[in-house]
Order: sequence, then structure tokens, then C-alpha cells
Amino acid sequence: MQNSSFWKGKRVLLTGHSGFKGGWLSLWLAEMQADVYGISLSPDSNPNLFDAANVGSVINSSVFCDICDRDALAQHVKAINPEIVFHLAAQPLVRASYRDPLLTFDTNFMGTAHLLNALRECSELKCAVMITTDKVYKNQEWLWPYRENEALGGHDPYSASKAASEHVISSFRDSFFAEKGVSISSARAGNVIGGGDWSEDRLLPDAVRAWSSGRTLEVRNPNAVRPWQHVVEPLYGYLTLAERSFNDASLAGAYNFGPSHEGADDVRFVADLAASKFGGGKVVFGAAQDALHEAKTLRLDSSKSRIQLGVKPVWSLQESIERTMKWYRKFLDGADARKLCLADIYDFEKRLPLL
Repeated sequence: MQNSSFWKGKRVLLTGHSGFKGGWLSLWLAEMQADVYGISLSPDSNPNLFDAANVGSVINSSVFCDICDRDALAQHVKAINPEIVFHLAAQPLVRASYRDPLLTFDTNFMGTAHLLNALRECSELKCAVMITTDKVYKNQEWLWPYRENEALGGHDPYSASKAASEHVISSFRDSFFAEKGVSISSARAGNVIGGGDWSEDRLLPDAVRAWSSGRTLEVRNPNAVRPWQHVVEPLYGYLTLAERSFNDASLAGAYNFGPSHEGADDVRFVADLAASKFGGGKVVFGAAQDALHEAKTLRLDSSKSRIQLGVKPVWSLQESIERTMKWYRKFLDGADARKLCLADIYDFEKRLPLL
């Protein structure tokens, strides 16, 4: 199980705590009695997991601040003086990046630089896990999975901004943190699903919105292949990376966190299974085509995280989809969002190998 004794009392800065992944990670850290300090924009959807699970009530501090505001961010980071940092704050959507590319680059590229620069003044910092994405790789549309040493790139502004942030992370690690023995790592996770995500232009949130109101889900690219995984899978990877690198800066670097080969499947399979597990829902494939470019095939090789960190997938894609749709069904029926998240976390921990 996750080492709760390690996390108890640790001073943790979590950017993006008001988002989907940030909300889940906040709840998990709080359950392990870490001292969690969140910096983020306010939630941008209604409903949202931050409010639904009342995340602000279980962490030490919640500050709404734009990471593009360099001076304000530096002031908040200095006051927290964290031991561990998880950087999740981002503009996370591919299609939104086409609508506003400059905001995407400001947030994902310069926002990351602002945070790393502020962390240079933190005397207690031991490690930081900077979350990027599986889309940082220059997509060749090949069938085999990408490894951490593959070329970085990005066709769309979102992917390019995240690839650029990888260079910022590497530069700051080599220039300022390595000599201090501080571990700065980047984490590249696959497509994440799970209850409590209400973002726009994401398959399962779009599906829940459609089906819960009796509408048909329109799917743009049914044959696109992605490395799907339940949200607790990469979060466990982030936690393990931070825990292992806290006193071992030699582990600093880039890590993929993705499913097994069987976890990469096409959008059609995921949508059909989600409809079945939701209890019924209509899907129309290829009904909303447009000219925006999106990668057709993306797979990750997570051998490095498995070998160096001992992190391996726990739940199959089928179980991940079933749990996700069950979460939404229960929430729509009035269940408590925080309890639903913690129930999934507890079940996941039960399946972890004993160390």
C-alpha cells in the first residue's frame, strides 16, 4: 500500500488542485495526513470535483492564483516553502489550444518556468514532480509505444507547449537544482479517465453530459488509439516518484506512466463500453468532423517507471471504464463525491503488491 507514514506531516505544494486530477490527488494526500497547500485557478466548470468533493475543507490552504502572475506566484510559493511539489496547473485541452494558443503557451510553458524559478528560493525543497503529458512526443503515427528518450514535439499548440515545458524542466534541473541535490522530474501520463471530470471535449465527460440528459453522444474520431488509464494509476506513479526521489536526486528525470499494451484501445471501444456500463446511451461515430488535427495513434512505453520505481498498472481498461461510469451514476443519484473518490482509492490500494 502507499506509504502513509512517509507522507504524514510532509509539506506539499500542489498546483492545479482545483482541477480533476488535482482534486483526486488532494484527497489522497489529505487522507495520508500530508500538509497540502493548493495554488490554482478557481474551478472552470459546474459541476466540478473541487466543489462537489469539498476539497478545500480537507487541505491546509487553498489559494486561487494564476501561475502566469509571476510575482504573486513567487510570494505564495515562498510563504509555503514546500518540501515536495506536484505541478498539475495547466491549460489541459488540445482543442482549446487551437482557440487560444497564446494562453496555452503562457500557462503551460511560462507558467512552468515561473514556478520553477520561484522554487529556487525554497530552502526545504527536496523534490518536484512536474506533470506534462503523453502528447509531448513528436508523433510519428507509428504502432509501437514512445519511450522517454524519443524526440519531443507537437503539432497542436497544447502538445507543443507541453513539449516546450519539458525543455524548461530539464534546463532548470541541470542549471539550478542538481547541484543542490533536489530532484526535479517530469511525468508523462496517458489519457486519464475517472469520476469527477467535467472538462469540455473529453470523451467520457461529454458522454455523461449527453446520456444523463437523454442526448446522443457525437464522437469525432472513433478510430483514434489512446493509452487509457484510471486517474488513480498515474497519481500513484506521481506519489511513488516523489517518495522515491525525496532522498535520491539520482532518480530525477522524465517518466512515462501509462497502461499495459492492452490498455491502449480506440475511442469506439471505450465509448461503446462506457455506454453499456452507464446503463444505456446512444453514440454516433464520426458525426462531428472538423479540420483540427489530432493524432491517430498514441501509445506509451512505461518500462522505466516499472523498472526504476516498481509502478505497474493495476486495473484493466474494462475495469477502469466500469468504475468511472459507476462513479458518475452514483453521483447523479446523490452519492457524496469525496466518498466515491476515496472508495476507489482504497480499492486501488488493496490491489497493490505488498512491498
